[in-house]
Amino acid sequence: MIVVTGGSGFIGSAFLSKLNQENISDILIVDELGTSDKWKNLNGKIFSDYLHKDSFVTLLEANKLAKIDAIIHMGANSSTTELNVEHLMENNYRYSRRLAEWSIKNKVRFIYASSAATYGNGELGFSDEDAVSEKLRPLNAYGYSKQLFDLWAIQSRAVDKMAGIKFFNVFGPNEYHKGDMKSLVYKAYYQIQQFGIVKLFKSYKPEHKDGEQMRDFVYIKDCTDVLWWLLNSPSVNGIYNLGTGKARSWNDLVKAVFATLNLPPNIEYIEMPESIRTAYQYHTEAVMRKLHDSGCPVTFRTLEDSVKDYVQNYLHPVLRYI
Repeated sequence: MIVVTGGSGFIGSAFLSKLNQENISDILIVDELGTSDKWKNLNGKIFSDYLHKDSFVTLLEANKLAKIDAIIHMGANSSTTELNVEHLMENNYRYSRRLAEWSIKNKVRFIYASSAATYGNGELGFSDEDAVSEKLRPLNAYGYSKQLFDLWAIQSRAVDKMAGIKFFNVFGPNEYHKGDMKSLVYKAYYQIQQFGIVKLFKSYKPEHKDGEQMRDFVYIKDCTDVLWWLLNSPSVNGIYNLGTGKARSWNDLVKAVFATLNLPPNIEYIEMPESIRTAYQYHTEAVMRKLHDSGCPVTFRTLEDSVKDYVQNYLHPVLRYI
């Protein structure tokens, strides 16, 4: 049995789809559905059971579940604007430790989601080497909660017995429930449909023109391919970046959406809210050497190909799920 926490979320449900494609259905979905539309990500998928995250960890630690072969821990509060730090510490850090400690004790494959938010303003670069990770200073509480778990894993050497993934800017189908945290591809598509124009934040640094702030955008299908490889490569452990290794601008991203719709680009630059200006990342780019050197065979799609697949096959003309 494979456990997928956050299994109704964006990355978790996409990986569930990947498992189904590989003819795997003995899957336990763990999440906290609440009143959100995340349940739609499960619709049509095949899995054995669903448990609330609190029920799961209680049964897990009491050894009252069927034999588990792997835990894919994608569950977390991923909002970079979350202000309840106590919640983030309990939900993102402490909960992850409980799962990791159980997995190591019981020799169960454990793969977890970290985040590029741990890199803060990028002043130390974007290397996923442990020596660099220990020095990072995240800019928001979400990033800190992920950083704290990474630090525990490194300092306890638990990192030698599991795999962590620092996801960069992931986009693609099944992100529809994420509210303000949905990708710009999704937002741009609907802005174009409604207004014929896309709004981007102005730059407040002279070295970056408006819309030329850079991100490492990575497609969800490439991410699930990497997770699948890690699941089948139990000897590969450590913390790894997951991006394309090539930063692109917001302008590039939006122009790719317009191009997919056969429309000329129409972009307006607006003021960035003061509340996020001091914590805004102007450039992220994953250093991918460590994952490549581990033997990962996944080839990443170009930004243009990824946007085209997402828009044409999942957004236009009606919303579809992976």
